[in-house]
Amino acid sequence: MTMQLVQTTREALLKPLSTVAGIVERRHTLPILANILLRKEANRVSFIATDLEVQITTHADFGVGHDNESTTVAARKLVDILRALPGSGDVRLGLASGKLSVQTGKSRFALQTLAATEFPTVAQPEHWDVSLSLTQKSFRHLLNMAHFAMAQQDIRYYLNGMLLVFEPGQVRAVATDGHRLAHCATAVEGVAQRHEVIVPRKTVLEMQRLLEDSDEPLEIDVAAGQIRFRFGAVELVSKLVEGKFPDFTRVIPTTYTRHFNVNREALLGSLQRAAILTTDKFKGVRLQLAQHQMKISSSNAEQEEAQEEIDIDYGHEALDVGFNVSYLLDVLSNIKTEEVTWSVMPDANASALITLPGDEQFKYVVMPMRI
Repeated sequence: MTMQLVQTTREALLKPLSTVAGIVERRHTLPILANILLRKEANRVSFIATDLEVQITTHADFGVGHDNESTTVAARKLVDILRALPGSGDVRLGLASGKLSVQTGKSRFALQTLAATEFPTVAQPEHWDVSLSLTQKSFRHLLNMAHFAMAQQDIRYYLNGMLLVFEPGQVRAVATDGHRLAHCATAVEGVAQRHEVIVPRKTVLEMQRLLEDSDEPLEIDVAAGQIRFRFGAVELVSKLVEGKFPDFTRVIPTTYTRHFNVNREALLGSLQRAAILTTDKFKGVRLQLAQHQMKISSSNAEQEEAQEEIDIDYGHEALDVGFNVSYLLDVLSNIKTEEVTWSVMPDANASALITLPGDEQFKYVVMPMRI
């Protein structure tokens, strides 16, 4: 006896599944973490996935019948089957003797299930310390402007995430790997007092994938050890990273007086070309500033050389400084303005500050390297 759970089109079923399946780990210690939880309450069906750090829930109204039922099934297999099915005709999901049946036209699959009671859902706090709402677009912009400076596998695990600072009137996003730092802020209402949290890298990347570039609302709630994002039909709950994030206010220079604007695409192109002759071991490029010009050069162990020149409105003393080219390419390829403002100190050991003309919110600090 098969108990019907869902009947809908392949596309309608794939949408919530691909929303949640993104966080399912390929390698996992608990078999059930490879599964997603399907929870049906009359016609409302919830899809839940977790890796114990992050939990994503979404729902759709295509349940069959009035009863409540839940089970868990391998996320990848179900998604792969649905993607491979022909587009026409409805897909039906049912439960029969411990297996999830997938049927459409003349195709039938029976997938092994694990009990829903075994599925580890995240306990949510009774009280949230911070609750605010902003547009999906503005928060996505914050993440986009800072994410590339997060560390990847640093032993200082808190650098692998992103600092979010909620304060009256604004929220800031800060990321650093110890060699460069990105900071962006956006105005918000509803924050009474300053609150700092470190969001894990995976959560940041997942939110970038899920958020839309729209004016639809995003609700953010923060409690001890946890952050929750709710938008559209999606709820994402994430653990926070413990640790003390570096004081970004001490890293961002405030006293620089030598600034020049430079065309972003011209600079990006020159650096991309100079980067071709750098090696994976040594990513250094040399920047020489003189009256109204910037020379960019690189060389490698085979004594090959690249040289580029860009006209800039620089009228200060000459400066010769080296940078890791990847750190410059990262920022220039993630921002979208026509020009960037570059600020320096007359000292080859001082960091460079990259900002956007007429924008107080974005700051990128990059430390020099010896060439």
